Amino acid sequence: LDRRIKELGVKNCYFPMFIPESFLTKEKEHVEGFAPECAVVTHGGGKKLDEPLVVRPTSETIMYDTYSRWIQSHRDLPLLLNQWANIVRWEMRTRPFLRTTEFLWQEGHTAHATSEDAADFVQKALDMYKSFDHDFLCVPVLTGKKSPKETFAGALYTMTTEALAKDGKAIQAGTSHHLGQTFSKAFGIQFQDKDGTRKHAWQTSWGVSTRMVGTLIVCLGDDAGLRLPPTVAPIQVVFVPIWKDDDQKEKILNIFNKLESELKESGVRVHMDDRDNVSPGFKFNEWEVKGVPVRIEMGPRDLEAGNLTVVRRDTMEKETFSADKFEASSVLTLLDDIQKRLYSDALKFREDNTHEVDNVEDFKSQLAKDIPGFIRVYWCGDETLEEKVQNETKATIRIIEEDNVTGKKCFYSGKEATQRVLFAKAY
Repeated sequence: LDRRIKELGVKNCYFPMFIPESFLTKEKEHVEGFAPECAVVTHGGGKKLDEPLVVRPTSETIMYDTYSRWIQSHRDLPLLLNQWANIVRWEMRTRPFLRTTEFLWQEGHTAHATSEDAADFVQKALDMYKSFDHDFLCVPVLTGKKSPKETFAGALYTMTTEALAKDGKAIQAGTSHHLGQTFSKAFGIQFQDKDGTRKHAWQTSWGVSTRMVGTLIVCLGDDAGLRLPPTVAPIQVVFVPIWKDDDQKEKILNIFNKLESELKESGVRVHMDDRDNVSPGFKFNEWEVKGVPVRIEMGPRDLEAGNLTVVRRDTMEKETFSADKFEASSVLTLLDDIQKRLYSDALKFREDNTHEVDNVEDFKSQLAKDIPGFIRVYWCGDETLEEKVQNETKATIRIIEEDNVTGKKCFYSGKEATQRVLFAKAY
C-alpha cells in the first residue's frame, strides 16, 4: 500500500502526536465531531500545562497549521503528503482491530489549486484502496459516497470502501474525503494564483487503519480460524514433518529442506515446524487457526510410499503428491489459485447477501435475519428520517449508489425518491 501511495506522487512525512487544543477549535464542525473521543494531556513534567494538548485523534489541524506556511504560491501546489502514525480515540466499547482506543493508520493530506483537482485526487485515493482490497486482501469492497449524516466532520463529502463480514454486517474499510476549503479558511492556507489573486487551497484527506486487519478476519475467516490471502500471509507455506525415530526424521527433513530451499529461491515465505514437544494434531490446528495458506505434511507412511500431502487452507482439501516429482512451481500455482478462490468466494457471499426491498416491513424483516447483509432501497434523502431509521433498526446508509433518481418512491416515507442507497447494520 505504501508503494501504491508513492506511485500517486505522495511523499511520506511525520507530524507530532500532541496537538495544542486551540488548533482543534479553529474548525467548528471538526472539533464537534472529535471532542467526545479526545484524550487530553493537562500536565507534563510535573506541572500543569499552559494549554492542554490533545493526543492525536487525526492530524488535519496540526498539519494544516504548517501547510499555511509552506503554501504561498500556485507553484507550491499540489502538496501531497502522507503519514503512517498512531491515533487515539477514547472508545467506550472496543473490539479488537475494528474499534480500539489506540490504532495505527496511514493518513494522506493533499492541497490543490482547484476543487476539480481535489475531487480528482479523492477518486484516485479511493480507486487505490479498492484495487488494494481486491488484489491483495481478497476483499471485494463496494465504493461510493457517504450520506451527509455519515460524512467526515468538516468535509464537503466522503467516499468510502465498504466490505461485508461473514455475519452480514457492513464494515467501513477506508475513506477518502473532499475537504473543500473548510480547513484552508480556518488555518489560512492561501496561495497566489497565476493571475496574481490570493485564493484558498482545496484539500483532501484519506486513510485506512489497522481496521483492515479486522476486515480481513471477519470477511475471509471461517469457524476454524483465519484464512489469509497468500499475498499478505506472513507464512505462505508451513512444513510439518512427522516422525517416530531419528532415522525417519532425518530422511523427511532432507526432503523438506530441499523443497524449502527451492521455495525460498522463488520468493515464497516458508516455515519448518520441526517442534518435538507438541503433537502433529496440535500443529495442524495451530496453522489452520493462523490461516497459513498451504501446509505440507510427511509422516512415516508417506515416507515409505515416497509421497507428501499438501493441504490448502481455503478449502481444507488435501492432495497427495510424489515427493520426487513435486516442485516449487506446483506450490506457486496453488498459491495463485488460493488467492483467486478467496476473492471469488467473498464476492459470491456479498452478491448472495445483497437484497432489494421496496417497503419498511421487508426492510425490517431482512435486518432481523441471521445474515442481514446489504439492503438496496430507493431513498428520499431526508436526514431526519435517516436518523429515525437508525434509531429503529440500527441500520445506516453505507453507500449512495445513485443520485438524481426519478420515477421511484422512497421505501420508508413514500415520497419521491432522489437516491438509490445501500443500508446495513455495521461494525
